[in-house]
Amino acid sequence: MVLEGLGKSLKDVLHKIARSNVIDEALVKEVTKDIQRALLQADVNVKLVLEITKEVERRALSERPPAGKSPKEHVIRIIHEELVKILGERKQLPLAKQTIMMVGLYGQGKTTTTGKLARYFHKKNFKVGVIAADVHRPAAYDQLQQIADQVGISFFGMPGEKSAVKIVEEGMKHLSNLDVIIIDTSGRHALEKDLIQEIKDVASVAKPSERILVLDAAVGQQAGPQAQAFHEAVGVTSVILTKLDGTAKGGGALSAVSKTQAPIVFIGVGEHLEDLDPFIPTRFISRMLGMGDIESLMEAASDNISEEQAMETTKKIMSGKFTLREMYDQMEMLTNMGPLQKLMSMLPGLPGNVQEKIDIEETQERLHNFRIIMDSMTDEEMEEPKLIKASRITRIARGAGVDPKDVRLLLQQFNNSKKAVKGFMGNRKLRKQLMKQMGNQAELGDKS
Repeated sequence: MVLEGLGKSLKDVLHKIARSNVIDEALVKEVTKDIQRALLQADVNVKLVLEITKEVERRALSERPPAGKSPKEHVIRIIHEELVKILGERKQLPLAKQTIMMVGLYGQGKTTTTGKLARYFHKKNFKVGVIAADVHRPAAYDQLQQIADQVGISFFGMPGEKSAVKIVEEGMKHLSNLDVIIIDTSGRHALEKDLIQEIKDVASVAKPSERILVLDAAVGQQAGPQAQAFHEAVGVTSVILTKLDGTAKGGGALSAVSKTQAPIVFIGVGEHLEDLDPFIPTRFISRMLGMGDIESLMEAASDNISEEQAMETTKKIMSGKFTLREMYDQMEMLTNMGPLQKLMSMLPGLPGNVQEKIDIEETQERLHNFRIIMDSMTDEEMEEPKLIKASRITRIARGAGVDPKDVRLLLQQFNNSKKAVKGFMGNRKLRKQLMKQMGNQAELGDKS
């Protein structure tokens, strides 16, 4: 989870507010000290921390809650708004035909991030190609080619060629029919003159509309000076922060970069190619505070689940049909949307820090095992789970390579899910809302 330590500390602050009987000066001062401690531990600049917490205290003690908002809700909203200010304004890469040049020091995750960004545009239905213009790291060519094959995009490189400019010249010609071209350039251990000159020469040939600096979040507050130095040298237009999922210095990197002239457009939140999130300050803070992020959840669903698949499954359930087949489809859609940990962070209002209480890895593994078990069932058993008795359980367990108790656990989970669906079907208001969203495109069982 991104900035897990900071997120937990800030959620504890909100829980303290929620549990309090009254919002008074003593509580506000206590809360602001807790926020200060949390931000400083996350490596956010001291001066910025003092500015933010002073403003939280001032507003919480002087502003009246707007109509319809309780004092608790008002203070929580103030905390959210002030934390968003740390991160600056949002910048969004245009979904349009363009050339992007990736720059950065050695070891920042530049080549992997090139692949992640290529996947992002590919998922948006753009024709994408990547150019391997890192002529100093021997493994860069092979790594980028493997990523391109994995994503299903075009690749260009010239093994053994020492001129990055020549590679880019030929690559731009070779990939000229594509919508988005992304150039992976060389890195160095320091911001050296030859690196700067090479980037300038490549830029003069490629004429990129975006020059994206890739920075490792572990550098903390030094991300700011690095971003500024690259910007002054080659005109960096955007920043992608990598490895934000595993560093205590992530808060420092986020706040430092946001204060430069190069805004953050994406954050890397894991090692997999899908672990690249558009950086939207309001959503980022909402998720970190445990307020959820329904918009991102819906985007994840639309990117990874076909509308036809979702509609078909919903129609079956609305018509009163819920078999193991429907349960399997639901699990498959959930799996396609990404890691369970990430999805749960998008859900608002989970009570009692439930995200911390649930063993995410165990739950993910259980869902995986359930699908293997169902793959060992016959079509008849998937449609009529009641047929699955002792002898069938033994056969299914043997075929799936699991213990019979695992099959019984799946059947128990199915029965619980079926009861939940039945309860939903009994809620006429929810049914009407869902039918309205579906546009009444088909007859969905009982229309009463």
